[in-house]
Amino acid sequence: MVTGFVGTKLGMTQIFGANGELIPVTVVQATPCTVVQVRTRDRDGYDAVQVGYGTKREKRISKPLRAHMTKAGRSTFAGLLEFRVADASAYAVGQELKVSDVISAGDIIDVTGITKGKGFQGVVRRYGFAGQTAGHGTHESFRGPGSVGNRSFPGRIFRGKRMDGHMGSAQRTTLNLKVVQVRADDGLVLVHGALPGAPGERVVLRRAVKQKVASR
Repeated sequence: MVTGFVGTKLGMTQIFGANGELIPVTVVQATPCTVVQVRTRDRDGYDAVQVGYGTKREKRISKPLRAHMTKAGRSTFAGLLEFRVADASAYAVGQELKVSDVISAGDIIDVTGITKGKGFQGVVRRYGFAGQTAGHGTHESFRGPGSVGNRSFPGRIFRGKRMDGHMGSAQRTTLNLKVVQVRADDGLVLVHGALPGAPGERVVLRRAVKQKVASR
């Protein structure tokens, strides 16, 4: 069985639970995906299913990729994504997969997305540095990182030093989120809590791999 699904983050809202509690949820639009390729252990060394999702203008897709997608009956998928399965023989090219076949209410999932881009930022915002003193005649940068170098040996800045630079636009995964509702007719999934990425961005929902175990 496919262990994940592709969707689009729409934004956050809130709903009321069975006991009247207020639950903040992120709404994900998960329209049906189509199987574009089936990978088998005999031919490829592992079992997996490649699915096409979304829609993109045909002229923005390369001819080789369009030819590959055409095998599934459509050449305008926005993208392709692969999910491992235990037995690939249960799937066929052109088969349509719905989110309700993969995810149900109450499931614990991991959500992967691209975080919001913040551009070039300094160390105060990027890493939470305290900055420097702002009194007693200080005239240097108040939000600077301070000394970042070494003495004559080794005389260089080590790789990984926390400095100013590009912030955001990185792939991140939020673990162990609970699925509150799956509205199959509308193709919507309501996930408890916040998800990485801006509204309109692609997110990947997968079954949790490191579920929390209740302490005794």
